[in-house]
Amino acid sequence: MLLGVHVSIAGGFDKAVERGTALGCSAIQIFTKNASQWRSKAITEAEAEAFKTVLAHSPIETVIAHDSYLINLAAPPGENRDKSITAFVDEMERCATLGVPYLVMHPGAHLGAGVEVGLERISAAFTEIFQTAPPGVTVLLENTAGQGTYLGSRFEELAEIIARTPSGRFGICFDTCHAFAAGYDIAEASGYAAVMSDFERILGLDKLQLFHLNDSRKGLASHVDRHEGIGSGALGLEAFRAVMTDPRFAMVPKILETPKGVDEISGDVANLAILRRLAGKV
Repeated sequence: MLLGVHVSIAGGFDKAVERGTALGCSAIQIFTKNASQWRSKAITEAEAEAFKTVLAHSPIETVIAHDSYLINLAAPPGENRDKSITAFVDEMERCATLGVPYLVMHPGAHLGAGVEVGLERISAAFTEIFQTAPPGVTVLLENTAGQGTYLGSRFEELAEIIARTPSGRFGICFDTCHAFAAGYDIAEASGYAAVMSDFERILGLDKLQLFHLNDSRKGLASHVDRHEGIGSGALGLEAFRAVMTDPRFAMVPKILETPKGVDEISGDVANLAILRRLAGKV
């Protein structure tokens, strides 16, 4: 079972591995830079080697990176689009330097131009990106809550991005909070089964390569992206029981992005314990 949390890289990338190990994780997610800044300091060879060495001697089997929140590949032609493409290539190169095989990203916001224009802009951006991006890094498109003009809240939109970018290397990150907020009713076992059937038909289960396990502070089809602790939100426990016991996804990494608590650790400890119990591992 590949289960873990998003951990901080404060103090060095190797410290992120140590934090995940202390929580009993077998998978972790990190930012490779400050997620709220465009510019980033280059990763040194010493930093990369320290990370790889600590990782090799840890129980962490999978590391996933998440890109900067500033990047918007659906932006119109101009400075923001250019900066987004450059920054995303840099994110992929940072993953390659660290040996991290997966980079999660939110597809972007069309900013009023409409879904069709937005999808075409994203595809064009990815076509450009994959001309120079390093091999060995797979982009995981994350489903969104559909807040504002954000694209990717529907499986069909994610499928369109992949279909329009034949040169790309893509998988899907399925976020439970985002799916519920977007209108996919996975709160009960029957609804979860129906949604996964739709996912299989539209995208294919082989594309589902990561779960973000988050409860939702807001209700079904709210289109509001607000994460909550497992079982403490509008989604409830049954959706997570369904994911944790679904044999099709037994070896798909599952990452928490839930509130961490005032001490930055108690929330993760509690939520990991709930998920292990739901999986029957306690």
